[in-house]
Amino acid sequence: MARITPFRALRPYRQYAQAVAAPPYDVVNVEEARALVGNNPLSFLHVEKSELDLPGYPHVEEQAVFRTAKKNLRKLKDDKILFQDPGPCFYIYSQQLGGHRQYGIVTGASVREYETGLIKKHENTRADKERERINHVDTVSAQTGPVFITYRRSEIIDGIVTEIVQAPSEYAFVASDGVAHEAWVVSDGDTIGKLTAAFAKIQTLYIADGHHRAAAAASVARMRREKDPTPSEDRDYETFLAVLFPHDQLRIMDYNRVVKDLNGLEPRDFLTRISQDFEIAEGFADRSPKGLHEFGMYLDGKWRRLVFRKERLAPGDPVRSLDVSILQEYLLGPVLGIADPRTDKRIDFIGGIRGMEELERLVDSGRFAVAFSLCPTTLAELMDVADADLVMPPKSTWFEPKLRSGLFVHLI
Repeated sequence: MARITPFRALRPYRQYAQAVAAPPYDVVNVEEARALVGNNPLSFLHVEKSELDLPGYPHVEEQAVFRTAKKNLRKLKDDKILFQDPGPCFYIYSQQLGGHRQYGIVTGASVREYETGLIKKHENTRADKERERINHVDTVSAQTGPVFITYRRSEIIDGIVTEIVQAPSEYAFVASDGVAHEAWVVSDGDTIGKLTAAFAKIQTLYIADGHHRAAAAASVARMRREKDPTPSEDRDYETFLAVLFPHDQLRIMDYNRVVKDLNGLEPRDFLTRISQDFEIAEGFADRSPKGLHEFGMYLDGKWRRLVFRKERLAPGDPVRSLDVSILQEYLLGPVLGIADPRTDKRIDFIGGIRGMEELERLVDSGRFAVAFSLCPTTLAELMDVADADLVMPPKSTWFEPKLRSGLFVHLI
């Protein structure tokens, strides 16, 4: 069963929602965050990416970043920008980008179910990034960014959500990136009971994005249990902020790669090496592959189509058969020397929302030597890997649109 819990969200008054709502902390660096914030003192990036307010960053005490986040959150409350709902609620959160629209349920998800594997993950976390989120959550005493979760769709849940969104929404605005955001408050006990009962019939939840947030929430919960004289599963720290979407509404985009050099190889020698495992076709006008086990490669101002040789496939292995795994195992690792893509500074990852033009720009600028475009990982592949209790290579999935931070905060 999936245990979901209504909670008293700390959230913006309606007139401030658009000014407060901000991109997730982990998709922008400090310079980009400062540019996005501009002269907006209400942006939730002041909480999620509080280092932007420290002129000396990164040459400041690490704990100063988290103290600043706590101070900035308190100011938003003291200035009556944010308020806390008087009673526990669920919230429906809609996002629309172009013709694509998805409806998620904002809730408290169970830390215990995450710890026991009922909420499944498909990626490993990095210790440094997890530690940063642990310190942030623990210092601020709040989960400020939601975990993006999916589940196999339920007609019952779809029906409840459809009925809720017929009413006027609490928030409705279009962000600067063109994504339309809308939200509804679910406060009546009858609807809360129906949603809770419907999710009790869902066997598994899958983390789509936000693995570090979920891991940090679990770590903080363990820390607080040890200090709590009467620990209980009803404590706020035993749930973490999540938005739950049915699997058939989500869109995964390609997550592409760029590498700074050819590992000492000349382009001709590089092409000879990779031809052992990939068929190479010149003049790839599409630039972005349309089928599994196909790749686009941009090198020396030219696009080529790579097709992995079928005899090399690992049938029955849900991880090794992924295109991200094939590219890593047969090209990035052995040929370009990228042993650990999580830590190697020679590789970068480019979300598909930025298009093939971004790959061309990065290579043509001379900052990178070669770019690779991939087909998006599918939700079926994600669930197969998670169900097998395995993990994907890093940067396997890019979900779009991204959840905005600041619309819903879970205080612990």
